[in-house]
Amino acid sequence: MDLDALDHKIISALEADARISFAALAELVGLSKTPCWKRVKALEEAGVIRGYRTILDPAQLGFGLEAFVQVSIDVELFEAFEAAVRRHPLIWRCHATTGEADYLLHILAADMAALDRLLRQELNRLPGVRHTMTSMSTREIKSDISFADAARHIGNGR
Repeated sequence: MDLDALDHKIISALEADARISFAALAELVGLSKTPCWKRVKALEEAGVIRGYRTILDPAQLGFGLEAFVQVSIDVELFEAFEAAVRRHPLIWRCHATTGEADYLLHILAADMAALDRLLRQELNRLPGVRHTMTSMSTREIKSDISFADAARHIGNGR
């Protein structure tokens, strides 16, 4: 989908407040309500807007530690490993990577003892895991970006 300046205004506004009403969104971007609604629906159908969600604070829910785990696996078992990762509730994100490790996991744990149990009893036992290396986050510097702003930065935001 080729996005124009109006589409970028819409996605920028929705990134800032996904609960904004169509009337308020339309006024903000300079459209009437129906054309604005049609543009949002088109952005959803094209996959530009993948969904809407509430952003929760992990610390407020009892997750005192975030860790990044580099994982090397037996390549023959990558499908089973990826399926297990998708099912695991404490693996927040998983990326296939280049370099020495095959994957980078972003995981949550309540505390150091919980992280130790998670690593020893669960993550190291996932299918194909040969080696892990864990780094813990000491504090968060940045946790979110505006994809609309990033698209403008690389020249796709007109």
